[in-house]
Amino acid sequence: MSRPQDEPRSRKPMRSAEWFAREGKYGFIPRSWMRSQGFGPELFDGRPVIGICNTWSELTPCNQHLRHLAEFVKRGVLLAGGYPLEFPVMSLGEPLMRPTTMMFRNLVSMDVEETIRANPIDGVVLLAGCDKTTPALLMGAASCDIPAILVSGGPMLNGRFRGRELGSGTDVFRFDEDYRTGHLTREEYAEAEAAMSRSAGSCMTMGTASTMASLSEAMGIALPMNGSIPAVDSRRQHLAEQAGRHIVSLVHNGTTISRILTRAAFDNAIVVNGAIGGSTNAVVHLLALAGRLGVPLSLDDWDRLGAGVPCLVDLKPSGRFLMEDFYYAGGLSALMKRMEDRLDLTAPTVEGAALGKRIERAECFDDAVIRPRDNPVSEQGGMVVLRGNLAPEGAVLKPSAASPALMRHRGKALVFENADDYRARIEDPELDVDETTVLILKNAGPVGYPGMPEVGNLALPSKLLARGVTDMVRISDGRMSGTAYGTVVLHISPEAAVGGPLALVRTGDEIVLDVPSRRLEMNVSEAELNRRRAELVLPEPHFERGYGRMFINSVQQAHQGADFDFLVGATRIQPSKVSF
Repeated sequence: MSRPQDEPRSRKPMRSAEWFAREGKYGFIPRSWMRSQGFGPELFDGRPVIGICNTWSELTPCNQHLRHLAEFVKRGVLLAGGYPLEFPVMSLGEPLMRPTTMMFRNLVSMDVEETIRANPIDGVVLLAGCDKTTPALLMGAASCDIPAILVSGGPMLNGRFRGRELGSGTDVFRFDEDYRTGHLTREEYAEAEAAMSRSAGSCMTMGTASTMASLSEAMGIALPMNGSIPAVDSRRQHLAEQAGRHIVSLVHNGTTISRILTRAAFDNAIVVNGAIGGSTNAVVHLLALAGRLGVPLSLDDWDRLGAGVPCLVDLKPSGRFLMEDFYYAGGLSALMKRMEDRLDLTAPTVEGAALGKRIERAECFDDAVIRPRDNPVSEQGGMVVLRGNLAPEGAVLKPSAASPALMRHRGKALVFENADDYRARIEDPELDVDETTVLILKNAGPVGYPGMPEVGNLALPSKLLARGVTDMVRISDGRMSGTAYGTVVLHISPEAAVGGPLALVRTGDEIVLDVPSRRLEMNVSEAELNRRRAELVLPEPHFERGYGRMFINSVQQAHQGADFDFLVGATRIQPSKVSF
C-alpha cells in the first residue's frame, strides 16, 4: 500500500474555517466548546477537519469493533496533520432489524448527508460493515460530494463445526433444511450457532457485506485489501490508519468523491461483481449510488457489462471457500489482475494513482480460491437481467448460484400473496407442488413488504426436500441474502404492490424462464390479463405516519435502485449559515 506524503497546510481555506477561523464570538463559541473535550489550540490553525462516520452499535454485531477501529483512523489523521472528529449515525444490523434493513438504508444516507452538511467537516472516513451500512454511507457522502474514503470492518473468521468450515448465512440455509428433515438435532443446531459466528466482523461468505466491501475497493473509494482482511487481523487496523492519512491528502488536493466514483468505477464494479460471484443486492445499491452522483447507470448495463464475465472466486455461496481464504490467496487485487483486460485501468483511486498502478504487482497465491481464467467456478458470473410480460422493467438472476438445469424451465405457478401466506401454507402436506412448480411470492417489493426484504430465496417444502429436491425456480419482487443460493429470480419491477404484472399471476398459470434469451413470461393472454387488472385491489399502505409513510410515498422501484425520488441527483455541499 502506498504511503501518502504529509501535506503542508493548505493555502485554500477549509470549509471548517467558517466555524473555527472566524474572529469574534462566531469563532470563539465553536472553538471554546470543542476545547471542553481537551483539544488544544493548535488543532484550529487551518488544518482539515476529518469526520469519522461510525456505524458502531451493539445492535449491529457485524460492526461491534468499529469503535475501536476508529482510533486507528484518528491516529492516521493526526499523523497527516488533520483534526479527527468521530460522529455516529444510525446503524443497520441485518440479523436484528425488522421489517428489513433495506427500509432504512435511505434514512441512514440522509443521516450521513445532513450531519456532514450541518457540521465543520472537510473530508470524511466512512466506517461500515454490515450489509446496508456500506451503500448508505457512500450514498450520503456522495450527496455532499466531499473527499471520502470507505473503511470496512472486514469479514469474521471462518466458522468451524465438527470438522467442517461454516459460512455465514449459506450454511444457515443448509442447517435449516437438515433440521426440518430430521438430519440435525436441536442440540446440534444450537451448537452450530456459536461455531458459525465466532469473532467480530461481517459474513465471511461472499454475501452482501463482503460484496460491497470488495466493490468499494474495486471502485477505488477504499484502499487495497479493504474487502478481504479479516476483521480481527491487525492489518485491518493498519489499513484504517492509512485511510486516515490518505483522507487528509484528498482534502488538500480537493479530490471529492465524485472524482473517484466515475462511470469507469461503476463499470469496473459490475465486472468485478461477476468475477467474485457477488450479491444480487449490489445491483440496487450501485444503481442508487450512481443516481446520487448523476452517473448514468441502468439495469441493462449490468447485463451488458456482466455478459461473459466468469466467476473466478471459489467462495460460498457460489463455491467452497470463505473470505479469510480469499485474503490469503491475494484478495481482490489478485482477482482484478486476472480480469484486467475487462477493466478500465485508468480509473482513479483514493491513493492518487490509477487502478492499473494499484494492481500491477498483484499475485495470486492459491489457484483453488482464485481460479485461473481457463478454470472458472462458473462461465457466467455476471448478473442476468430478465424481461417479459412478468417483468417489463426487469428482474435479476445470479447464474453462478443457480442450477444449470433450470436455466430454461416451464412450470405451473404456485402463488403466495405475501410472506405470511407463504409461511402459513408452504409446509401443508396437501400442497399441490412438485419439483417442476414455480414458486411465486408477491408483495415483497419496496412498497409491498415494505422495504424489499430478503425473502426471495423461498425455502422449499419439507416434503420435496425429503425426496431429494434441492432447487426450484422461485420468483419474487423481493431480494435475497447475498449468502443465499438457488435459481431465484428477484427484483421484479414494477412490483406487485403498485400494480405491476406480478400482481396478476395466479396459481396454475404457466411460467416460462429462459435465461439464455433473457426472457421471463407468463403464458396468459392479454385479454385475460386486462380482465384480472380490472379486478385487482392493491394492498393498503403499511404506514400512516412517520418515516414509514415517507418511505412508501417516495421510494422508487428496484430497477431505479429503490432510492427516494427526492434524493436523486448530484449536489454539492455548501457552508452552513451562522445560526447565532
